[in-house]
Amino acid sequence: MGDTAGARADELRIDAPHRELLDQVLDKWSLSVLNELCERPCRFNELRRAIPAVTQKSLTATLRRLERNGIVERTVVATRPVAVEYRITRLGKTLRAPIDVLLDWADAHLPQIEQARRTFDAEPG
Repeated sequence: MGDTAGARADELRIDAPHRELLDQVLDKWSLSVLNELCERPCRFNELRRAIPAVTQKSLTATLRRLERNGIVERTVVATRPVAVEYRITRLGKTLRAPIDVLLDWADAHLPQIEQARRTFDAEPG
């Protein structure tokens, strides 16, 4: 069944480090933050206004995770009062293409997915 010398080329393997990273950069708040930061750098409160459903605590945690993974950088702006600005990094910009592929897949298959959901939801138990 498994190849002990290495994974087969067509085998889907998501190891713990990959799962952790994907969980951290592809959750709903991260995608919303990345969507905003792809357009322009933003301050924290600008992001809060742009993503009204996110709580301050969730936005803070999301930004910290993205910063820890090198996807977003935080810059202190010398203003009165001092402000913090977030921007997407060069590494973060490389996420655009794979995310676009996933979104294209979703667009192409959404009617089938919605039908499958309706069928599932209509089944008893």
